Order: sequence, then C-alpha cells, then structure tokens
Amino acid sequence: MRASELDVIEADPARASEMVEVIHAAFNARPVLDPPSTATQETAESVAEVLTTAGGLMALRRGRVVGAMLFDESRPGLLGMRRVSVDPVGRDRGVATALAGVAEDIAEDRGKDGTWLHIREELPENYRFWTRLKYIAVSQEGPSIEMAKTLWLAREVPDADAMRSLAAKVASLVAPGDVLVLTGDLGAGKTTFTQGLGEALGVRGPVTSPTFVLSRRHPNLGSGPDLVHVDAYRLGGAGELDDIDLDSTVESSVTVVEWGEGMAEQLSDSWLSINIEVRSVRESDPQGAACGIESEEMRVVSIRPRGRRWIGVPLRSSLL
Repeated sequence: MRASELDVIEADPARASEMVEVIHAAFNARPVLDPPSTATQETAESVAEVLTTAGGLMALRRGRVVGAMLFDESRPGLLGMRRVSVDPVGRDRGVATALAGVAEDIAEDRGKDGTWLHIREELPENYRFWTRLKYIAVSQEGPSIEMAKTLWLAREVPDADAMRSLAAKVASLVAPGDVLVLTGDLGAGKTTFTQGLGEALGVRGPVTSPTFVLSRRHPNLGSGPDLVHVDAYRLGGAGELDDIDLDSTVESSVTVVEWGEGMAEQLSDSWLSINIEVRSVRESDPQGAACGIESEEMRVVSIRPRGRRWIGVPLRSSLL
C-alpha cells in the first residue's frame, strides 16, 4: 500500500532487527502495564522466526521501518495480528490504519474468513481505534481483550439461478433472529435472492415481492425458522417500520428487509448487509469476487457482516 510516501509491504525476515527496534520503541512508549507486555522481550531472532513461519508486515517511510506487525496462523480460517507497532515519532500519520488494512488484504489472499488481535483494557485509545475499524470485543481474560472482525465479500452472480444458489448458501449460515438488509436498484435481484433463501430454508411459497402488503410471513414447512419478507420501499423511515410490528417475529424468524438500509438495522444488534449491483467485478472489490463467466445479466453481490453474531461465521469460505 502506498499513501503519500508510506509503503506497507510483507516483511522481510532480513529486516527483523529494524522491526524489533520499532516494536520495542512502540511498547516502551505505552503506560506501565500490570502485568507488563512481553513485546519488549522480542529479539531479532524471535521476530525473524515468526516472519518465516507466519509472516508479517512492515510500514516504510522513505525506506525506514516505522511500523510493524507479526501474523499468527494458529487458528484455522483466521489471521491473527500481533505486536502491532508504530514508531512513536510516526504516530498520527495513518500507519496503524494502513497496517490493519493491508493485513485484511493478506487475510483475503490467504483464504481467511476473519482477523483477530488482543489489546489491553488499560489502553482505551487502542480500543477506540480498533472499534472504528469495525472490530468487536468478543472475550476478555484479565486485562487482555480479544477483538475480531469477519471479513466482507463480494462475488459476481451471472444469472438468476446463480443468485438463488448464492442465497441457498447464505441460508445454510443463518439462524432464527437473523436480519438481512437488502439494497439494490429496481430489478437488481433482491426478490430473486429472497426466493432462493426461502426455498433453501424450506418455507411455504411462493415468495414474491411484498411491495403493496409491506410484509409477508412464510411459515417453515419443517423444523427451521420462518421467513419474514419485508419491502420497505414505500416506508418513510424507521418509525413506519415499527408500525409493521416485526418485534413479534424477529426473534424466531429470519427477517429479510428489501430497501431497508437506514431503517431495518434497528431490528437487531447484528445483521447482514447485502447489496446487489448491476455490474461486473471491479479492482476495488475484495479477493475472490470474479466468477470467470461473461454474462449480460451480471450482478455483483456484496455481503458485509455487522455485529457480534457474525464473528467466527465462515462467510468467505462458505460463499465464494
């Protein structure tokens, strides 16, 4: 990554000694912790070993190492971030944000579903920083807080059958209480997606757009959750969504709200944001988006997890 004169690259074990200097400087600049961090015990040899086996990143400004990060591959499907360090002289220059962003790119390249790290509760500014990057606190042991993030994904969908197939895969991941917020232009495929979801869940059909009735409940024909299908296109805001009385069904059903962005998020602390666009893949899309097929009906479906419910859910490995 290049931002002005800043480069973030995969770390070279041959530069481990320079990275150790940054790690030591960064952790020594922090307040005294109890128990103290073990970061200052890192050596060039220990850092080089991690870089050789798991990898890491270094941030360079004018060729000088000003940021460092070590990776942790100990958890299947996840990439850990350790010793996230910024030279105190280079703070407030976006180095930490750049390191985190490139680490997520590396996680995508390695086929991971998410990233995680540990921070200390005595450093609230660190907590606020990672929260701004959409990381969520998932556990705490003593003063150590684990924060995690499930990576979003995008993928090309060449036709209606492929849209229903993608929705069926999403159905294998959802549970009662889940909320899916669908956005996209008219005719983009929101109802087609919901049809595939309902069929895979095993609900009573047909699933059609509830534009004029606003909401339809499709009972499950087996033991799975019902599907509540909402079209918020004609609603004037979140207050009108309240009038539909979804609170009585949201806990026991899978709720899909078309045109629900900015309104339906109030239904749950966690939701899936699903955006459907009539286009082909772009360079800015995450890894794995291209399907390798040409189609005049091509859509790109972007799925972004919001909230703690989706931490640890294998979205990318299940849906790509």
